Amino acid sequence: MTGQAAQQQVNQAAAQADPPVAVRVAGEADVETAAALFRGYLDFYEVDVADPDGPRAFLAERIAKDESLVLLADVPGSGTVGFAQVYRAFSSLTLSTAWILNDLYVAPAGRRTGAGRALLREVLRRARAAGVAGVQLETAYDNTVAQGLYEAEGFVREEFHVYFHDLGAATSTAASTEASAEG
Repeated sequence: MTGQAAQQQVNQAAAQADPPVAVRVAGEADVETAAALFRGYLDFYEVDVADPDGPRAFLAERIAKDESLVLLADVPGSGTVGFAQVYRAFSSLTLSTAWILNDLYVAPAGRRTGAGRALLREVLRRARAAGVAGVQLETAYDNTVAQGLYEAEGFVREEFHVYFHDLGAATSTAASTEASAEG
């Protein structure tokens, strides 16, 4: 058996062991589902949300105005377990467009299903198809699970420091700019 044939057998066995993850673009009909995951994401980062409807309203506006790409991950038997939110941006250093993977979250019930990896790969697939120069993300220093996933998928830790100056005018839901993956 050739090395390629052996790898195909390993890939087929892995595909049979884990249920397939379906990733889809969230539309206006998905706002409630996406908002529930978004609230889980905000809880994960211990963001205090003053208005309980704030996360839903925020996502609804982003989706309605096509200001972000929101993806949802569905796992058979578990339902919609994860989401990713991407913002379009520009890179002055590359003189091209870039994407910011601002949010990536998988609910505890969907972790270890491959949902986080599927979301990440779909973001990268769509970015390549759109001719984007690159995808940037941030995560907490102690979020080693997410860091392992990102690095396994080809993300490289940069040597830049990220700074943020809180102007106090934004709602607490806008304070979080980190991406996390638990899948």
